[in-house]
Amino acid sequence: MGPWTWVDGAWHEGNPLVMGPMTHAAWLSSVVFDGARAFEGVAPDLDLHCARVVESALRMGMLSPLPAPRIEAIAREGIARFPADAELYIRPMIFAEGGWIAPDPASCRLTVSVYVAPLPPVDGFSACFSSYRRPAPDQAPTDAKASCLYPMAGRAMREAQAKGFDNAIMDDPWGDVAEFATANLFLVKDGVVSTPAVNGTFLNGITRQRVIGLLRRDGKLVIERSVERADLLAADEIFSCGNYGKVVPVSRLEARKLAPGPLAKRARALYWDWARGVG
Repeated sequence: MGPWTWVDGAWHEGNPLVMGPMTHAAWLSSVVFDGARAFEGVAPDLDLHCARVVESALRMGMLSPLPAPRIEAIAREGIARFPADAELYIRPMIFAEGGWIAPDPASCRLTVSVYVAPLPPVDGFSACFSSYRRPAPDQAPTDAKASCLYPMAGRAMREAQAKGFDNAIMDDPWGDVAEFATANLFLVKDGVVSTPAVNGTFLNGITRQRVIGLLRRDGKLVIERSVERADLLAADEIFSCGNYGKVVPVSRLEARKLAPGPLAKRARALYWDWARGVG
């Protein structure tokens, strides 16, 4: 089914044409978006994702045409167009029609797309270190979920895939590990969970924050700190954490094979129980 996209007050099936060559967003990248999930009849943290797209717009000098609660209501209308057990991706997007270099806040438009996107398999993915880095906060709008940040992630992914890997691990500008090209990163060593401390080069993901809280409530030690490549090479477990796949283990880092470990499995189970309202 679908996809379905809401724009200008109405739902459209397929891929409606919303931009032209004179659209500021198409020309100068004044686009922000967010991604949420629906699966098994639930849409975890949908309200937070809708609030973040509004905040991302503000940080890009843009204004959302609608407040976050209304965007959430529209998203739920879209979810209802699909079977209750469908695995969906929900993507609100705000973009500017006009402006000169800087976007005109009054020209911003909103779309909300909902479409089938199966969750990735839980048996793990391979990753390698990337030659590309996340930018510093004074070099790019790293405090927003801005579309202009993603071409560099795309480069990292293409580089990794050309080497036979599924994903890439990107450093920050100072040489510490930042995150995967597509999600936040966690590692486990001797029963302790670590994740790169938020330093402005990558988003403090909504799912990241949720998983940290769930693990700590479960009695696990989770440390936010500087992470080096050597830490990953010596880790007992590595897993990704993000909206698209939620919690997924790494099965291979460079030449080293890894088995899905107990803490990655626990983090995923805790998240699913929370999403379903269990526990």
